[in-house]
Amino acid sequence: MAMVLHSLQLLIILCVYFICLAFAQNEDQFIYNGFHQANLHLDGSAQIYNDGLLQLSSMSLNQVGHAFYTLPLKFNTSSSGLNSSLSFSTNFVFAMVRQFPNIGGHGFAFTISPSRDFSNASAHPLLGLFNFSNIGLATNHILAIELDTVKNDNFGDIDDNHVGIDVNGLQSVEAATAMYFSNKEGRNISLELTSGNPMHLWIDYYEAEKLLNVTLAPTYIPKPNQPLLSKRIDLSQYLLQDMYVGFSASAGESASYYILGWSFNKSGQSQSLDVSKLPPLLQQEKTKENTGLLTKSLVITVILLLITITGAAYILRRKKYEEIREDWEREYGPHRFTYKNLYKATKGFSDKELLGVGGFGKVFRGLLPSSNIQIAVKKISHDSKQGMKEFVAEIISIGRLRHRNLVQLLGYCRRRGELLLVYDYMPNGSLDKFLYSNEKPNLNWFQRYRILRGVASGLLYLHEEWEQVILHRDVKASNVLLDADLNGRLGDFGLAKLYDHDTNPQTTHLVGTVGYLAPELTRTGRATTCTDVFAFGAFMLEVACGRRPIEVQGLPTEMILVDRVFQCWRKGAILDASDPRLEGSYVKEEMELVLKLGLFCSQSMPAARPSMRQVMQFLDGDADLPELPHDEACFGTSTNSEAYGLSLFPSSSRGSAPSMFSTDSILRSGR
Repeated sequence: MAMVLHSLQLLIILCVYFICLAFAQNEDQFIYNGFHQANLHLDGSAQIYNDGLLQLSSMSLNQVGHAFYTLPLKFNTSSSGLNSSLSFSTNFVFAMVRQFPNIGGHGFAFTISPSRDFSNASAHPLLGLFNFSNIGLATNHILAIELDTVKNDNFGDIDDNHVGIDVNGLQSVEAATAMYFSNKEGRNISLELTSGNPMHLWIDYYEAEKLLNVTLAPTYIPKPNQPLLSKRIDLSQYLLQDMYVGFSASAGESASYYILGWSFNKSGQSQSLDVSKLPPLLQQEKTKENTGLLTKSLVITVILLLITITGAAYILRRKKYEEIREDWEREYGPHRFTYKNLYKATKGFSDKELLGVGGFGKVFRGLLPSSNIQIAVKKISHDSKQGMKEFVAEIISIGRLRHRNLVQLLGYCRRRGELLLVYDYMPNGSLDKFLYSNEKPNLNWFQRYRILRGVASGLLYLHEEWEQVILHRDVKASNVLLDADLNGRLGDFGLAKLYDHDTNPQTTHLVGTVGYLAPELTRTGRATTCTDVFAFGAFMLEVACGRRPIEVQGLPTEMILVDRVFQCWRKGAILDASDPRLEGSYVKEEMELVLKLGLFCSQSMPAARPSMRQVMQFLDGDADLPELPHDEACFGTSTNSEAYGLSLFPSSSRGSAPSMFSTDSILRSGR
C-alpha cells in the first residue's frame, strides 16, 4: 500500500513538472498574426486598433511609443548556474508610412531591455530608448535593431534609410542601407523603409557561433538566403538574466509606424507569420487620410484667414528687417547673418546691450536665439558700394582664421546704410578698460605679460602662419579683448588687409590710430608687417607703462610715450617708466625686456624692427635682445608731433585716440 502511495506521489510530481515545463516553454515563445488579445504592455502613443493593427507612433511631434511583451524572458542565465541557451529568433512585419515626401520620422527599433520603463527617455533623436545623460552607458544592457530614417552625424549614421545593430546606445556597431538579397536574381535590391509598404524583418542569434543575423525583405517573398547584417557579438556581455522584448518608436509630425504581426522564440526558431492573416494596413490609412483631409481643410481655411488679417502688418514689418543682398553674396552662404536674427539677438540694439562706442561705430552684446551663443555685433556705417565686394570677401576670409589669441569673426550682415560684423563675445571686454578705467581691477604683471605674449602669438599667425599674409593695421589696447580667463585676444579686423605670401601689399591709403602709426605710413600710406610691428611696440609700452602712446598734457604740449621710455633707458633707469600701479611688483628682467623690446619695435627704420617671429623668440627667452642704438633719431623722437599724425588729432580730444578714418571712407577709396 505504501509503495502504491509513493508511486502515486511520484507520478503527480512528474505531471506537475512537465506541466510547468510546458508552461515555461509557452512563455518563451509566442506568435501574433495581428494583435487581438495580445499579451502586450503599451505606453506613449502605442495603441492596438480593432482590426488588430499595432500602431507604435502617430504623426505627432516628439511622441514616443512602446509595445513590449508583458512577461520577462530568461536570457543570460550563466551567472545563475542554469544552462539555458542565449540564442533567440524573432520575425515581424512592419510598415513605416510618411504623409509628405522627403519628410519622415526618426525611426523605431526592436529592443531587448532589462526594463519596460522608458519614462525618462527622449524622443528625438534617441528613439524613445535613452536620454542624453545615459546614452552609451554600459549599465543600460540594451540591444536594439534600429530602422532609422534620419541621418544623424552625431551617431555616425551612414544615411537616412538604414538598419543598424545598437548596443547600449545609438552608435551602431554594424549598419547597412535598407535592401534585401533576391534568391531568384542573385543580387541585392534596394528598399525604402518609409515607402508605406509592409516589410518583413528576421533577427536570429546563435549563441554557439556568437553570431547575430538581421534579414530584411518585402512580405511577398520568402526569407532571403543571405542576411542584410551579420555581426559576431557575444551578447552574454550585455544582456542580463531577465529581459523584456518589444518595440520602441519615435516619429515626427509626418510619419506613423505599424507592426502587423510578430513571432518570437527564445528556445528555437520562431514560427513563420501567416501574411494572409495580418491586419490590412490600407483600411487604417484610409481612415487617417479622411481625417487628415478634413483637418487639412480646416487648417487651410484658418491659414488663409490669418494671411488676410496679417498681410498688411507683415508688409510693414518687412521693411524693419530689410537687408541689402546682392547676387555675388550667395557664395558666402553661412557667413551671412540675417538682420532679423541680429536684431532679436541684441534686443533691438538696445542701449542696455551696448558694450562700447568707437571711431567706427557701436558694439552690442547679443544672444543668438537659435543656438544661445553669445556674440558681439559691431555696427558700421557705409554709403557706397565701391569696394564693398572686396571688403566682404576679406571679411569672410578672416572668418576662417583659427587661433586661440584671435577673436573669432563669425560673419557679417548688410542693411541699408549699415554693415554689421559679428564676433565671438568676450566677457571681460577690452584691455584699455583695465589699464585706464577704475571700472576694472588692476591687472598684475603675470596677467599683462601673458596678454602681451598671446597678442604677439596671434600677430605671428597673421603674418607668417596662415595661408595668406594678414595685416591687422590697428593693433592697440582697445582692440585687444579679454576672455573669461583674462587671456588676450586680438580683435576688430575692420581695417585688416590680405595679400599672398611672397608678394607686396598694394594698400596705399592711410588708416590706423594716432600713436600707433609707423613714421613711414605718414609718408607713403603703405602698410606692411613692419607697420604692424611698430604698432605692437607701442602696445607693449602701453601695457608695461599703463599710459597711452600719446597724451595731451596741455596745449601745445604732448607726452609721447616712446620718448619717455627712451629717456629713462638712456639715463640707465628704464624701470622708472613702468606702471606705478604695479608698485614695483613685477619680474624686473621681464619688465626690462618688454620696455626694451617696445623700443626695439618702435625704431623709425622699418628694416631695423624685428619680425613677429623674432619678437616671440625674445619673449620666450629663446634669443637675446640686441643692444639698442643710443641715437634718439633712430626712434623718431627728434621729429615734431606732425610726424606722428598729430595734425590729424584734434587738440580737444582727450583719452583714447580716435582712428584716422571711418570704414566708410575706406570703402570709398577701395581699401
